[in-house]
Amino acid sequence: MSNPQTFKQIVLNERPVEDFEPNTFRTEVLPFNLKPGQGEVLVRCTWLSLDPAMRGYVRDTRSYLPPVKIGEVMRAQGLGVVVEAGPNTSLSVGDTVTGPWGMTEYAVMKEKTVTKLMIPEGVHALDFLNTLGLSGMTAYFGVKDVAQVKAGDIMVVSGAAGSVGAIACQLGKRAGAKVYGIAGSPDKCDWLVKELGIDGAFDYKSETFREDFKKIGYIDAFFDNVGGDILDMVLTRLAKDARIALCGAISQYNATKPRGLQNYLNLIAQRASIQGFIVFDYADRYPQAIKELSAGLVDGSIKRKFHVIDGGIEQAPKSLPLLFNGGNTGKLVVKISDERKASL
Repeated sequence: MSNPQTFKQIVLNERPVEDFEPNTFRTEVLPFNLKPGQGEVLVRCTWLSLDPAMRGYVRDTRSYLPPVKIGEVMRAQGLGVVVEAGPNTSLSVGDTVTGPWGMTEYAVMKEKTVTKLMIPEGVHALDFLNTLGLSGMTAYFGVKDVAQVKAGDIMVVSGAAGSVGAIACQLGKRAGAKVYGIAGSPDKCDWLVKELGIDGAFDYKSETFREDFKKIGYIDAFFDNVGGDILDMVLTRLAKDARIALCGAISQYNATKPRGLQNYLNLIAQRASIQGFIVFDYADRYPQAIKELSAGLVDGSIKRKFHVIDGGIEQAPKSLPLLFNGGNTGKLVVKISDERKASL
């Protein structure tokens, strides 16, 4: 193949006050003059992962990663193919890699910032943006290390039909817990029970949600992706020594002033704990998690679901609102290019 004359990237145009807006991002078309240097590779992006954390990436506040600057390529994890390798690299043309190159069709990356994928039989490359990627790592360490889910626990997962939530539900079942999910539609609840095999699911939009929720009894472990009113309600339903893994607060990410908690005193009464965590802190243990999760994918005991957006790089920013309005079930990904094209 000949080199393309141009390539596209999505950059932050302005910081949103609340929801992502049409002018939050802009598309730039650049001349293709990319060339990898010493220890670098040129990657063509095939898939991009869209994640709720992206709302935090564009907020100009102190966090675990610096905010994306105005005019910078929007941060995102991608799946791609090496199309050219610079001197002194161990990667080869055609290698499938994953890395944080962001919303761009092509990127020159330091070899040490990308990971060559060794794809086991029965696993797909796209799984490394979901079950074997950051979603899976987040669920794995949140369930095992933070919530410390064990056999006999009553476990609840909010945002249960999202990428992290769905994996957390299944890991809870594998640990021997009785698992209940909270989601935003009857269809999502049916999928959680019938396909993932959890013990029950609650539609938080139902008029009887709060009364129905009480019927499961008191909760030993809560994996929270939502925050806000849901977290505040669950605080009233904690068992003694309950553990809360504070993974996210998607209901509050677009709020100019996030809601405070009203029922936190029950943490004292029930000797409960609530702990935030960041998946990058567990990076040295990713291989352990990938090995276990891969085995589950291969034997079918861990299931996955993708919400695929076609149409290329410009669909990435347009699709971000799906994460916040309940429009996706499973892992939200955008197809950027054809995986079969191995080289330029």
